[in-house]
Amino acid sequence: MLNNDRVSSSFRDPSGFLFSRDGVLYRQVNQSYREQYDLLMKSGLYSSLVSDGQLVAHDETDAPPAQTDTAYKIIRPAAVPFISYPYEWPFSALKRAALATLAVQGRALEYGMTLKDASAYNVQFVDGKPLFVDTLSFEAYREGAPWVAYGQFCQHFVAPLVLMARRDVRLGQLSRVFIDGVPLDLASKMLPRRTYLSPGILLNIHLHAKSQARHAGDATAGSASGKQRRASGGSISRRGMLGLLDNLRSLITKLAWTPSGTAWSDYYEETNYTQDALNDKRRWVAEYLERVQPATVWDLGANTGLFSRIASEKGILTISFDVDPGAVEKNYLSVVENKERQLLPLLLDLANPSPAIGWQNRERDSLIERGPADAVLALALIHHLAIANNVPLPMLADFFAELCRSLIIEFVPKRDSQVRRLLARRQDIFPDYTQSGFETAFRKHFRIEDNHPVTDSARVLYLMRKN
Repeated sequence: MLNNDRVSSSFRDPSGFLFSRDGVLYRQVNQSYREQYDLLMKSGLYSSLVSDGQLVAHDETDAPPAQTDTAYKIIRPAAVPFISYPYEWPFSALKRAALATLAVQGRALEYGMTLKDASAYNVQFVDGKPLFVDTLSFEAYREGAPWVAYGQFCQHFVAPLVLMARRDVRLGQLSRVFIDGVPLDLASKMLPRRTYLSPGILLNIHLHAKSQARHAGDATAGSASGKQRRASGGSISRRGMLGLLDNLRSLITKLAWTPSGTAWSDYYEETNYTQDALNDKRRWVAEYLERVQPATVWDLGANTGLFSRIASEKGILTISFDVDPGAVEKNYLSVVENKERQLLPLLLDLANPSPAIGWQNRERDSLIERGPADAVLALALIHHLAIANNVPLPMLADFFAELCRSLIIEFVPKRDSQVRRLLARRQDIFPDYTQSGFETAFRKHFRIEDNHPVTDSARVLYLMRKN
C-alpha cells in the first residue's frame, strides 16, 4: 500500500492537489487541468517564469498518483524550506509579494494565459525573494474576459497593505482572522476619509466595495460566472487588463510605511549592554552554533536580527521572529538591501503564536507544527515571557522542548536593569524566577551542555540539548 499524505491545505482547487510520500512533496495534476497544464508547459510561460525566479520549478515524475482515477501527471516541486503566512510578513514583504503576483500575471498575459487565483498564500519567500508556488493557478486567457482573480488580489493584498500604510500597521493581522482576504467593505469603513482622494484606493477599495455590495443580491450572485464578471467590472480588453495591472502596480508601489515609534524598533540603540558585553555575547553565540552545527535556526525575539545574522552568515537557514512590526520591518529591509538569502524576518507574538487555522484548523499550520528547528536562539527573551506575561518557567521549558532540538538561551536575573524595570510596574510574584529555578525547569527536557556568564552583565548564556 502506498503511503500518501494529502497536504491538508490543498483541497480547494479541482485542478490538483499536493501530497507527500516518504517525506517527498508531490503535486497531482488532475485530468480536468490537462489542457491548461499542457499550455503552461508548451507555451514557454513555465520556462520563462522559472528562469526569472518567479515560479517554483518542478520535475515531472513517474511516481504513482495519490488518486488514480483523476490523475493526469505527477510533478515534484522544488522544496520550500520554510512555509510562512501573510499575517506573519512585515509590510514590505507583503508589498513585494503583491508586486511579484502582478509580475506573474503580466508575464502570463504575454504567453496567452492568466492567473485564475491570486491568493497571498500562493507566495512563499525563498532565498530572500517572493516566489509564486501554485503551478496550477494558470489558465488560458480569453480576449474580453475579466481577470477572475482581481477581487481576490484586492482582498489578499491591496486591502491589508492600504490599511497598514494609511491606518495602522498592526491591521496586517486581519489576514489571520479573514483567511480568504480582508473584506473590502470593512477596509473601506476603516480607512480615513482622505483616502477617497487617492484614485487607486478609490477605485480598488471604496468603489470596488460598493460594487460588491450593489450586486450581492443579484440572481447570479451565487454563480461563478456572475462573481467573475463583478470581480473585475465585466468585460475587459487585453489593453484594459494591462491598464488594470499598471493601476494596481502604481498604487502598491506608492504605499509606504516607515518603522518608527514602535516598542522595540530601536532596542539596540537603547540597550543596557556595554559594547564588551555585546561582543562577548556574539562570540559565544557563534561558538555554540559551531558546536551544534544546525541546518535551521529560529531566533525568537530577534528584534532587528543582530544575532540572527550570526547564524545566517554561516549559511544556516534562519527564521528571525519578533513581535514588534517596526523591528521586523527594519530587519526585512536589511535583507532586501543586502540581498541576504538565508534570513527570513517574520512577525510572531510568542504569547499568542500563529495557530492552526482554516478548515478543520488544518489549512494553515501552527508555529509548532512547522518545527522543530535544529536550534533555537532565545536571547534577552526569558524575562519577558516569565515576568511580563506570567508564564511559569516549567511551561516555558515545555514550549521550547516542542520547538527545537538544541537551545541557546539567555537567563536574565532579577538584578538586571531590564527585569527591574519590568518589576517596577508590578508586584514581584515570581519567587521561582531564579537561576537555579530556571535550570531545574529546563533540565526536565534538556541537558545543560555549557553556560557562560556574559561579560559586564548579570546575564548567563546557556547551550542546551534536548534529552
